Amino acid sequence: MKKFIKTFIFSIILIFVASFSFLTYHGYLLYKNAIEEMSITEKIDEIRKDTTEYTEYKELPKDYINAVVAVEDRRFFEHNGIDLISIARAVGKDITTLSLAEGGSTITQQLAKNTYFTQKKEFTRKIAEIFMAFEYEKECSKEEIFELYVNTMYFGDGYYSIAEATQGYFDKKVADMNLYESTLLAGIPNAPSVYAPTKNPELAKQRQAQVLKKMVKYNFLTKEEAEKVIE
Repeated sequence: MKKFIKTFIFSIILIFVASFSFLTYHGYLLYKNAIEEMSITEKIDEIRKDTTEYTEYKELPKDYINAVVAVEDRRFFEHNGIDLISIARAVGKDITTLSLAEGGSTITQQLAKNTYFTQKKEFTRKIAEIFMAFEYEKECSKEEIFELYVNTMYFGDGYYSIAEATQGYFDKKVADMNLYESTLLAGIPNAPSVYAPTKNPELAKQRQAQVLKKMVKYNFLTKEEAEKVIE
């Protein structure tokens, strides 16, 4: 019986290793083909050229940067493209739910996905996304990555960059956003069709409250400051 159990466990481990190796190889090929088709430098030039009213990092309000980091990737300025803690947590949830609902993606990974890959949830794409995230981190500063991220995100209601979103939702320039607007906008890209304030104002407010809660948790705001935003 013990021999059978050992053989069974070994077989499971072998299958897991083989499957992981297969997916990693094909994920790497997906990344390699994408980067050979267009380098990071060429991709950045394309984004800057094609984005209407491209926004530089220095134009972003500090409150907006803090809000995005708090809700999307709190270790953004510390990791090298992937957050192993978040990935481990996400994998645990995905295994228990037998889904890919939790991605554990960093801002850099999301940038890689938005600029090179499809939105379809597949393991090979996730692996390709990780390789591409490393490429972005190698070629760009954190500020450049964040800048590219907010210029390629979809904010709902037909707005495909931070400048379009602030103009469309608030009739303002990006640099003129206040704390209320910054925290509202930071929550939208998670699910634009759900959180766009023009479509679901109540859900947008609930998402904003989540953003503020994270900002308090990670010491970007005091509880009193957060409460004033949604009074």
